Amino acid sequence: MIRVFEVRVVDEDGGQLGVMRTLDAMRLAQERGLDLVEVAPLASPPVARLLDFGQYKYELTKREKEAKRKQRSITFKEVRLKPKIGIGDFDTKVRRAVEFLEDGDRVKISVQFRGRELTHPGIGRDLLDKFAEQIKEHGVVERPPLLEGKSMHISVASTHKPKVHEPTPTGGAKAHNRTTDEALEDDDVEVEATQEVTSETPPASPVAPTPEPQPGAASTGE
Repeated sequence: MIRVFEVRVVDEDGGQLGVMRTLDAMRLAQERGLDLVEVAPLASPPVARLLDFGQYKYELTKREKEAKRKQRSITFKEVRLKPKIGIGDFDTKVRRAVEFLEDGDRVKISVQFRGRELTHPGIGRDLLDKFAEQIKEHGVVERPPLLEGKSMHISVASTHKPKVHEPTPTGGAKAHNRTTDEALEDDDVEVEATQEVTSETPPASPVAPTPEPQPGAASTGE
């Protein structure tokens, strides 16, 4: 129930009907077979709109689901190298990193040192510099090689847009888990963390930039 004395009324087509008494606005909504919904309670005077509240909630929910479906996910993945890695294995790691970057993921490339290998950190640094040179067309190095404990690593941000995932109601989650499991089968590839980035186009509000009305604000008459 709208409890203020007067409201600024917007009709079902978005036209401005001006400021009128709340009782008159509710009567007008009833005559048109619509609801009077307070969409901007903090405005002075508050803004109310004539609309079908049930249809409005349905459209709002539909837009939210569509926006969620089109969310883009960015996954942070790691490719591990060894100081004495062979040329063939090195090239394989480069191709794997490029695949991740083409998907829009961020990649951490690390060199794992063992025993006396720690006395030659320059080998790891040269290896990471060579790796960065191989993938420079697909990503940008965010930080120079840094030795932490027994590993040295660099972080690479993709220059590609994250892929838009289109999960199906029954097979979407399984497909994602299968992809992750396949990645983890390789001891030198690890999925470290995932963060979601919403799509660039958020769901439109019926009366921008007003907030979503509360369910208790709808009224069909006296």
